[in-house]
Amino acid sequence: MGSRKAAAERRRTKPAVIGSVAAVVVAGAGFGAYAMYGGDAGGEDTARTKSAAAAEKVKSGPLTAAEVTSTAQRFLTAWQKGDVAGAAGATDDAEAAEALLTGYTKDARIKNATFTAGTPAGEKVPFAVKATVAYEKAAEPLAYDSALTVVRRDGDGEPRVDWHAAVVHPELRDGDKLVTGKAGDPPVKALDRDGAEITAAEYPSLGTVLDGLRDKYGKKAGGTPGIELRVVRGKTDGDGKGSKESGAGDVADKTLLELSKGTPGTLKTTLDPALQAVAEKQVDGKKGASVVLLRASTGEVLAVANGGHGFNTAFLGSLAPGSTMKVVTASMLLEKDLASVNEKHPCPKYFEYGGWKFQNDDKFEIKDGTFKASFARSCNTAFISQAPELKDDDLTRQAKEVFGLSMNNWSVGVSTFDGRVPVESKAQMAASLIGQGGVRMNPLNMASVSATVRSGSFHQPYLVAPSVDGRALATASRTMSGETLGALRELMSYTAAYGTAAEAMAGVSGDVGAKTGSAEVDGQEQPNGWFTAYRGDLAAAGVVQQGGHGGDTAGPIVAALLKAGG
Repeated sequence: MGSRKAAAERRRTKPAVIGSVAAVVVAGAGFGAYAMYGGDAGGEDTARTKSAAAAEKVKSGPLTAAEVTSTAQRFLTAWQKGDVAGAAGATDDAEAAEALLTGYTKDARIKNATFTAGTPAGEKVPFAVKATVAYEKAAEPLAYDSALTVVRRDGDGEPRVDWHAAVVHPELRDGDKLVTGKAGDPPVKALDRDGAEITAAEYPSLGTVLDGLRDKYGKKAGGTPGIELRVVRGKTDGDGKGSKESGAGDVADKTLLELSKGTPGTLKTTLDPALQAVAEKQVDGKKGASVVLLRASTGEVLAVANGGHGFNTAFLGSLAPGSTMKVVTASMLLEKDLASVNEKHPCPKYFEYGGWKFQNDDKFEIKDGTFKASFARSCNTAFISQAPELKDDDLTRQAKEVFGLSMNNWSVGVSTFDGRVPVESKAQMAASLIGQGGVRMNPLNMASVSATVRSGSFHQPYLVAPSVDGRALATASRTMSGETLGALRELMSYTAAYGTAAEAMAGVSGDVGAKTGSAEVDGQEQPNGWFTAYRGDLAAAGVVQQGGHGGDTAGPIVAALLKAGG
């Protein structure tokens, strides 16, 4: 059922309005076709009696099938009849529900709605919606599926609908609203680098990207708005994958239904159609997979794909990058003379720092090994053993000053999360050195890290050329010395040929370098698998959430793109 306390805290933010519906009879599968009101619609005396009874005995235990079906039916019947107060009263947050349901007809212009309930699955009840959206002389049918969950209300244990905006429409997040009217932004006809139109039908991964392009460039691309039903995003602290200050929660408004088409403007992107097709194929059917391919010398995004199409993890994800972060850490250790490619470097089974005992995968150790061997085999303790020699902000400064990360100032063309490398101390600082602790990245960030190594300097990634709108791209304040850069390339090249990346990179010819990573996540049986690499002027990175070792999961995805790049 989830945490009721957390739900209550969310509800105090007062989600934005959505609205009520015209009255029709519910005919739900698995339900009787009658409205549930009865005693719950009584006056003050009835309410007092119920309150007193609840005080004497709070209902508890698992919900019965009868409680689930009657609660869901009460809510759907009242909503369908246009009884907003009655429907809201069937939820565990009547105030928020009434505000949200009220605009269903007022703002979203939805009328003649019917709700057909499906067969409950435990406490969850699916239902189908059929309605009409009408604005001035334009009208279109609307149909979609949603679901509700019945829970015991805090305090008295009465069964109620667990209130969230997604009950009204699955595309809504708490804080969003539905609006029908002239589109906030004209449609955009996005073009690939060759001038051909990009569509979500051809490239399913690009749906969220295209929404973002319209959100940013709709008013600048020369089109005219149409009439549509759309999700208008509210203010949010993120979606659990990122944070508000990082921009990870910035999701574009979404069109649900067009009543009349606008005239699209055109916008050229940097995407390569052939490489985008390869990226789509590589993540197809892999819900937790995401990948980005860049041109290292310029920062142009050539391909971006997500196996789960509902969220652009490739650009907006905020995930611990695991050992791929060792590329950044290694550059810092090399600059500070705390490591040298071919000199001996400690890689013990364990290393204690800040009260934590760190270990390597399968508790391996390398006796009398070099830093190159530790990097290639991804020895955690080889990096953490240097923590006593570092200041708390050393890694943060290296990430910002050399790799352009964690500054929240990238201007890619759509919303992005630009990496997070916070200043930490003691054990958390040590964990950051191996891409854990508070470090957060996504494939766009880690592809940029490999691009920086390959090109020798940071080039902010971009999907739309800055010449289109005259925007300034982010810059890094310094570059690595030639000696450090050469050493870092040697480490990544050796790892691609002989280390943990060798199997995935087999057959990828030319000037190549790579680094694998696995990031432990609380509550997951398998770690997230990461891989970042370059070949010639191409740089790529990918993640497979809950995939296990990066060389086995994300590695083949990245390698396939590098091969396809020629």
